[in-house]
Amino acid sequence: MPIKYDKLVRKMQEAGITSYTFKCNKIIGQATYKKIIEGGDIDTRTIAKLCKLLNCQPGDILEYEEEQE
Repeated sequence: MPIKYDKLVRKMQEAGITSYTFKCNKIIGQATYKKIIEGGDIDTRTIAKLCKLLNCQPGDILEYEEEQE
């Protein structure tokens, strides 16, 4: 997967946001949270929700890394 969420995970840890926070506040589902942690695909609506929650831009939480062939 060429999109990396390491920046997002760090921002969530710094802000004290956990999977429980997402569940209680109905921000994103547990399956989406798991995709973020494991590096799966998430949609732009999810990215928008996360940016709103963290008060940031997509580039602050996502990183493109070219895949090795």
